[in-house]
Amino acid sequence: MMKLSKTNQKIDNNVCKALTIACESSLHEIAGFVWLTHRANYTNFPASLVITCVFNTEKEIDGMKALKQDELMIATIQKQLLKVGVVVKNIKKSVRFDSEQACQVKHNGQWADRLALGIVKQKPNARRFH
Repeated sequence: MMKLSKTNQKIDNNVCKALTIACESSLHEIAGFVWLTHRANYTNFPASLVITCVFNTEKEIDGMKALKQDELMIATIQKQLLKVGVVVKNIKKSVRFDSEQACQVKHNGQWADRLALGIVKQKPNARRFH
């Protein structure tokens, strides 16, 4: 497993702080939301940043989108990233929604396997759970 450089570790720590705040906020505001994580290839950052917001069920994701709460979550994430100096050009492409239900059905609950499909040329140590 390759270790991040000091500079990239600092960036990753700031991303973690920002996403932790966004996660805590969304836990109280968005029904069914349970956690989020991120992955990034720091040789192509922030363009490679992918944030996965996890819900319990697919039905909860559909309900959240019907209420346009996906836009609220994306705005919250973007706001927190901007506070730590991370500017993502197209934040909507960087934020994904997934469910524990889908992971269980398709990957036997193995999130590491499921998330590995989301990004090509991904360094495994660049993933953090919040």
